[in-house]
Amino acid sequence: MTEEIKEQRANNFIENIIEEDLAGGFPANALRFRFPPEPNGYLHLGHASSICLNFGLGLRYNAPVNLRFDDTNPSKEEQEYVDAIRRDVQWLGFQWDKECYASDYFQELYDWAVMLIKQGKAYVDKQTSEEIAAQKGTPTVPGSDSPYRNTSPEENLALFERMKNGEFANGTYVLRAKIDMASPNMLMRDPIIYRIMNASHHRTGNKWHIYPMYDWAHGESDYLEQISHSLCTLEFLPHRELYDWFLDQVIPSPQGEEGAHSKQRGSVRPKQREFARRNLSHTIVSKRKLLQLVTEKYVAGWDDPRMPTISGLRRRGYTPESIRKFADTIGIAKRENLIDVSLLEFCVREDLNKKANRVMAVLDPVKVVITNYPEGQEEWLEAENNPEVTPMTYRKVPFSRELYIERDDFREEADKKYFRLKLGGEVRLKNAYIIKAESVVKDAEGNITEIHCSYDPDSRSGSGTEASMRKVKGTLHWVSIKHAVAAEARLYDRLFTIAEPDRQEDSFLNYINPESLKVVTAYVEPSLTTAKAGETLQFQRLGYFCIDADSKNGNLVFNKTVGLKDTWEKVKTSE
Repeated sequence: MTEEIKEQRANNFIENIIEEDLAGGFPANALRFRFPPEPNGYLHLGHASSICLNFGLGLRYNAPVNLRFDDTNPSKEEQEYVDAIRRDVQWLGFQWDKECYASDYFQELYDWAVMLIKQGKAYVDKQTSEEIAAQKGTPTVPGSDSPYRNTSPEENLALFERMKNGEFANGTYVLRAKIDMASPNMLMRDPIIYRIMNASHHRTGNKWHIYPMYDWAHGESDYLEQISHSLCTLEFLPHRELYDWFLDQVIPSPQGEEGAHSKQRGSVRPKQREFARRNLSHTIVSKRKLLQLVTEKYVAGWDDPRMPTISGLRRRGYTPESIRKFADTIGIAKRENLIDVSLLEFCVREDLNKKANRVMAVLDPVKVVITNYPEGQEEWLEAENNPEVTPMTYRKVPFSRELYIERDDFREEADKKYFRLKLGGEVRLKNAYIIKAESVVKDAEGNITEIHCSYDPDSRSGSGTEASMRKVKGTLHWVSIKHAVAAEARLYDRLFTIAEPDRQEDSFLNYINPESLKVVTAYVEPSLTTAKAGETLQFQRLGYFCIDADSKNGNLVFNKTVGLKDTWEKVKTSE
């Protein structure tokens, strides 16, 4: 798998930056990358691209990659999410060098904050969040100093200690860095470093009552771990100046001065660089909105197969190889753009075509009676599993007098361009015989309940007879009614009806696709009774399906992964 990923990696501007650094004398053995998710939800496709970028760089340059959990907000973070993130990264085929947490560095981050206060570079502010926001000015109007900006270091230290000890309510005080209230970059206008949160942390419990802001913890954690290249999405570009300012306060100078921290941590100064998000059509990746879909029960959970989460895609039948291929195909860019979800579907379709065994299943059955086939007789016919796999393997499928075929595969009358079954017409049953439709039986409402056919007993596939070589234009899948196994089939489609549901003036919830899930009773060949949860299969002529974990005690449940062709484009064209 490692070699496969190395081969898939193509040059991009991030790699060019690294190559330039190496050419300029940066030691190759000092390269280290990280993937730093916040454990406040399940990972989605956007995270998958970042995972593939960072771990792919690690493989390309034989460099370690850390998995670091940005756990600085205990009100939203849970161990459940930590476990899910670990599982998703490993499922995608990657293994981290060190598992780290921002909470590992809470004491050092606090000590550094104390040092900034002593140096007059940080102060405690008791303005409300609204007052602070107003006091910061606008992009074209400089901010004004906080009335607490020039409080003495001694008073600030005393207040900060009391904040740490939990003596104040949430929101009473914050610690701000003292930088430049007139900076054109509003993020440099005395940003908040710490806020009070009297909440239990999933790792540190109730030890801390103050928690560092992301901008403060981010660069300092990178430095402590000696990350060489800190890769972020494009919205963090304005944060880079602040990232570097914070590092300047804690990294000893090249001249050997001790700087803000008395202990030399390492020689590597992290470099933040940004890449653009790749937005996917007909979906959303906002954690807040995904959580809303879950909590308001528009979907069945974070792993609902309609969700763009890695766990949802896995449950739907997507393979790690297909997601890595998708991430590699869309690449890394400096500008955001919208990727059609059809590309993702193409990647999984291409991968499953090479791997998934072919089986027969009928989703919308109509009964076929072969009137000249002996009553009570049955045969077990040989059928290939996957023609793409060498050496070819086979399975046995039962054949009998009464079968199911798809209702759409029969018409009483049809023109010459219709190559499926019609009255007076012939088709071949896959791996079996040629049949001819002779008559139909209808119910009181005029619905067809049975199709009566005759068969050519000498036309069995693979028998070597002249009749078996006879060509007919249509081939249908089928299942023997006597042997068929009833199963639940969940037919999934895109969760939203429009390409960009979260960029509309009204709520994204107004664009949920009412046809995103249909549940039908399917009839499948008996070989599937031994299939395991997670196994992917091709229902011949219908699409790729995955066996869901809900399959228990012989009750099979199949999730539709993707069709054999892009039918959505046809729908859009016809509208």
